[in-house]
Amino acid sequence: MASTVEEQKVHFDSKDALTMVEELRGSYGSGKTRSYEWRESQLKNLLKVAENHEQEIVDALRSDLSKPEFEAYVQEISMLKGSCKLALKALRNWMKPEKAKTSLTTFPSSAEIVSEPLGVILIISAWNYPFLLSLDPVVGAIAAGNAVVLKPSELAPATSSLLAKLVGEYMDSSSIRVVEGAVAETSALLDQKWDKICYTGNGRVGRIVMASAAKHLTPVLLELGGKSPVVVDSGINLQVATRRIIVGKWGCNNGQACISPDYIVTTKDFAPKLVDSLKRELENFYGKNPLESKDLSRIVNSNHFARLTKLLDEDKVSGKIVLGGERDKTNLRIAPTILLDVSRDSLIMNEEIFGPLLPILTVDRVEESFDLINSGTKPLAAYLFTNNKKLKEHFVRTVSAGGLVVNDTTIHLAVPSLPFGGVGESGMGAYHGKFSFDAFSHKKAVVYRGFAGDASVRYPPYTKGKLRLLKALIGGGILSIIRAVFGWSKA
Repeated sequence: MASTVEEQKVHFDSKDALTMVEELRGSYGSGKTRSYEWRESQLKNLLKVAENHEQEIVDALRSDLSKPEFEAYVQEISMLKGSCKLALKALRNWMKPEKAKTSLTTFPSSAEIVSEPLGVILIISAWNYPFLLSLDPVVGAIAAGNAVVLKPSELAPATSSLLAKLVGEYMDSSSIRVVEGAVAETSALLDQKWDKICYTGNGRVGRIVMASAAKHLTPVLLELGGKSPVVVDSGINLQVATRRIIVGKWGCNNGQACISPDYIVTTKDFAPKLVDSLKRELENFYGKNPLESKDLSRIVNSNHFARLTKLLDEDKVSGKIVLGGERDKTNLRIAPTILLDVSRDSLIMNEEIFGPLLPILTVDRVEESFDLINSGTKPLAAYLFTNNKKLKEHFVRTVSAGGLVVNDTTIHLAVPSLPFGGVGESGMGAYHGKFSFDAFSHKKAVVYRGFAGDASVRYPPYTKGKLRLLKALIGGGILSIIRAVFGWSKA
């Protein structure tokens, strides 16, 4: 009986989580994570993780998702390297206080904005880009001087295990930890008080995270998703547009990406040309039997395979397939699938697809597509292909989304000078580049004064003359101040 008890797996529970958070608060409280030297050393070590273990990372991503090596390197490993290098290059500048202007009412004085770390951060990452989406927020949290707990997704077990191993080997374990596990472990972590929680995933779990955070008034950064549309106008380079749509959809983890195109909107007249171009280019990219292509990821697990199958097999949808639809349940593969003129009240048009299915909706005039997009929840991304300047301006002005791209898809993710985040149900908060540093920092307002220039006008007893002078100082010009000082009234 004793040996049976010993063999039982020890679970990470709320007590363990509390102990860990207390240890991290002790480390953070010592001030070690605030120094430039600590931040720099940890960022360099994180860069070494990506540089020294590239093949192990590729192998883990292949095990979890059958992710092609090309996508693993370009979309995960190289992007993390870029984040680390940018942070290392800019860190001293990011840490410097920002000068702020002062007003006449506080003269003489100076002011600045000091970026200070928030404290102990919880990062809960997603399974679809399990390496990048785990460590990219960690870059920002470390750069800002925080202690960090990373909870990788249990749906990508090989990558989760590798992250735990490598973070344990390379990073300062007194301030940076990894907790593996599933719902029980995540719940234990969410029971604790954090100084910020960063969650990447779906809206259902996002609501659970936000509700848990609310108990402690903990701020959250939520990177969710939504139905990211692509509007395709006529009069464009159709081959280039089609290739960019394909690489943004099927070339991003086979559609299992939060910013992948979810559906296309085009005109009734242009739809046949678009469908023909998609068919032609998809065959060029993935061959006549895409289920055998080594350049497409598989579906992450049987539950998601069943969910996608249900979307595809709905009566009002199954007859709308114009390309693809083939499935291999054993190997969790679904071919790139295009559907034309699906019903807007179908299941596939009322939840994020997150897979290799791409519906095309048609309208009479391309301008109508913007109203269609805005009739739903705000997506994480929206895309437009056009050569029409007025249409571009109308798109940017009227479509609300986390990010917009004109004449391409998904590439805004790779621009470090842009914030990456959602709006409304697609998320809150943003990170990447300097925005990552800011996301995990508190902007502390500081005013400096000496003892000279002390004005009696601010002190009791209050008089009409003092009030007149204060009104002039606060809202008047130089003439009003002179009149108030000398007690002159307006002519």
